[in-house]
Amino acid sequence: MSKVVMADAVSLDGFLATADDQVGALHDFYFQGDTPITAGNRHMSFKASAVSAKYIGEQWSRIGAMVIGRRLFDLTNGWNGVPVAGDRVFVVTHSVPTDWEHLDTAPFTFVTDGVESAIAQAKEVAGPDRDVALNGGDVGGQAFAAGLVDEVDVALVPVVFGSGKRFFGEHFAEHVLLDDPTVVVQGERVTHLHYMVRNG
Repeated sequence: MSKVVMADAVSLDGFLATADDQVGALHDFYFQGDTPITAGNRHMSFKASAVSAKYIGEQWSRIGAMVIGRRLFDLTNGWNGVPVAGDRVFVVTHSVPTDWEHLDTAPFTFVTDGVESAIAQAKEVAGPDRDVALNGGDVGGQAFAAGLVDEVDVALVPVVFGSGKRFFGEHFAEHVLLDDPTVVVQGERVTHLHYMVRNG
């Protein structure tokens, strides 16, 4: 059965960006290594340390579809119409952009009826043997609060932001227990942690 994995790079104090959407050193490990991340990656510019590239490649190779929020879509211009991993991207939004240059050609679907609908559509695309990747932030936090997330994958970076955009979103205030990490991988300037979400 397809799993929903909420994943992102996070500061030690739980932020994935500053208030003005700057990521600072959070994503440096994606670009400062000497090993290309090839498996599951359609953007060949990623080069991490060997251990991070292996781990990330394994994770991305299992992705069948992605779910992201409109803010990330706007900040990245939808990666110019090319999903980072997987076959399709589902963008949770209040309105469909009409002027995006890749609107009619890119494998992107704009979902206006909520994150639950986006995840259901993404699961259908992913099929039973591949995962749905879900970015952190408000959309990820909504899905997590609704019990739609099966696993959490954190790239923990040794930096403190003090304030900014929270990994679980601005309004998440639940108390949820996770199991001990099933994976702990020490890379260069990043620690990869993978958790199962407890049911009940």
